[in-house]
Amino acid sequence: MLLVTALALTGCGAGDSSSDSKSAAEGGGANAQKADSGAAGSASATGRKATAPPKLSANSIIRTASLTVRVKDVPEALDDARTTVESAGGYVGNETTTRDGEGRERTHVVLRVPTERYDEVLADLEGTGKVLERTAKAQDVTDQVVDVQSRIASQRASVARVRELMDKATKLSDVVTLEGELSGREADLESLLARQASLKDRTSLATITLSLSQTAVRHAEKKDDDPGFLDALAGGWNVLVTMIRWLALAIGAVLPFAAGVALIAVVWLFVVRPRLRPRRAAATASGRATVSGPAAVPASRPSPGTASGTAAPKAGPPAGGRAEDGGEQD
Repeated sequence: MLLVTALALTGCGAGDSSSDSKSAAEGGGANAQKADSGAAGSASATGRKATAPPKLSANSIIRTASLTVRVKDVPEALDDARTTVESAGGYVGNETTTRDGEGRERTHVVLRVPTERYDEVLADLEGTGKVLERTAKAQDVTDQVVDVQSRIASQRASVARVRELMDKATKLSDVVTLEGELSGREADLESLLARQASLKDRTSLATITLSLSQTAVRHAEKKDDDPGFLDALAGGWNVLVTMIRWLALAIGAVLPFAAGVALIAVVWLFVVRPRLRPRRAAATASGRATVSGPAAVPASRPSPGTASGTAAPKAGPPAGGRAEDGGEQD
């Protein structure tokens, strides 16, 4: 009886302990499973927030084109192209205009247009003249865009962790080390942001390089190359117009000096010269009186040795000479 009772009691205790351990094990497994699922859920949520790439509605494509068109009037075609691009929501970039030895213009211009209006604008530019060359390229950069966005998210999380460590740091050496790490990670983040902005600009706006060249003017062949009457008349008219133009330029250049000379002549004729005439007349009269006064001798004054009122005998020819009237000697 005692043996049977002991065996019965032992079996009941073992069953209770096994059931209790089984239930405990089941409860612990459930709790662990819940904890693991919660941790996995939080980890997945954190990872999705930090590194999960964003969903893109369409592929990111960089579109570029090069177009060479021959037109009759380069400035007019350029204005039309500028109007087309601005109407599509784009803008005109770099512009270069040159002229060759024959006087023909050539313009290179860079146009930026929205990607959704790229084909339309390119077709309008082709219609401005004769297309000589056309090149179009499309580059899919979706992987680069996704990669850059993911790296930016990770880098931002890294910067945030370093800043949290800096807030908790107490030693100066730790603060200095963390500041250096933070500056390096922020520099990497700025580089990634710049690359992202470049990719966004290149994918949202297509680039079209347009070259406009002027059509060569073909002169009609003439059977007779000698100039005719109309050519001579046109040449003479051109020479006359040129001569009149140069004469007008010469007159315009000399006119200020001529006005000054005319003013000086008027002052001389009407102001200075009338004042000089009386002085010259008085000087001339005084000079004549001085010269003629001492040399004059009165004719009625008798010579010494002769009677008053008697004329002096006429002097004869010199001795040994001949008289003029008869050749007689004195």
